[in-house]
Amino acid sequence: MKLYVSVDMEGITGLPDETFVASSMHNYERSRKMMTEEANVVIRAALAQGCLEIIVNDSHSKMNNLLIEDLHEDAQLITGDVKPFSMMHGLDASYDAAIFVGYHARAGTFGVMSHTMIHAVRTMYINDHEIGEMGLNAYLAGFYGVPIIAVAGDDQAAKEASELIPNVTAIAVKETISRSSVKSLTPKKSAQLLTQKITEAVRNRHLVLPLVPPDEPVLRIEFANFGQAEWANLMPGTKIEPGTTVVRFHAKDILEAYQAMLVMTELAMMTKFS
Repeated sequence: MKLYVSVDMEGITGLPDETFVASSMHNYERSRKMMTEEANVVIRAALAQGCLEIIVNDSHSKMNNLLIEDLHEDAQLITGDVKPFSMMHGLDASYDAAIFVGYHARAGTFGVMSHTMIHAVRTMYINDHEIGEMGLNAYLAGFYGVPIIAVAGDDQAAKEASELIPNVTAIAVKETISRSSVKSLTPKKSAQLLTQKITEAVRNRHLVLPLVPPDEPVLRIEFANFGQAEWANLMPGTKIEPGTTVVRFHAKDILEAYQAMLVMTELAMMTKFS
């Protein structure tokens, strides 16, 4: 079995707020260690079930957070920015399954540090179906016929995963109190839960089908203000929906939609004032 693991940071055990996930803030170095160890728990559980190749993609912010010197020696790491397919870079049809670790709920919903890509995004749609990072990443995997067999993060990420992907193994390592506070398992207890659930997910992977994306999808991104929409609209092929901050792009496939999302959100961050 060949396994792809995308690791974000906000959904890692014990992390409640921005001070743990922003590289300039005081709790960040602690979080890098916890993020790396949580990835290792997943890797060890998968290896124990016979996985022969595991690729880990660092999927948070500048995507250089995981400590390669502490990562399990039998995994390989995709790290750094810029990656043409961001949180899902390197995935193709050769993989048997994918797992999301440290994931969070989409923008505008209850959940620990909930957001979609950048804080300028209010919400995002594929063909009028509201999705977040998880949904778009699952669609990209589905394009290649790869099922998402497990998602680990806060309880609201687990809920979103269960609603999105039938039969997925959804693993809640912490419970949302507010967007910046949690009731969390300790790392040791979380490791036990993750080991159990990842083992089950690998054994039951045949029960999960890929989330197949629509043909020629329409990507719609609603931004927080009109300036952000204006910047996103500089990308050729986009249109601002009249009277809104929604920017629309008709893609030839989900791969083009995914890259359009990356370009539009990067452009939107050029806005200097909220």
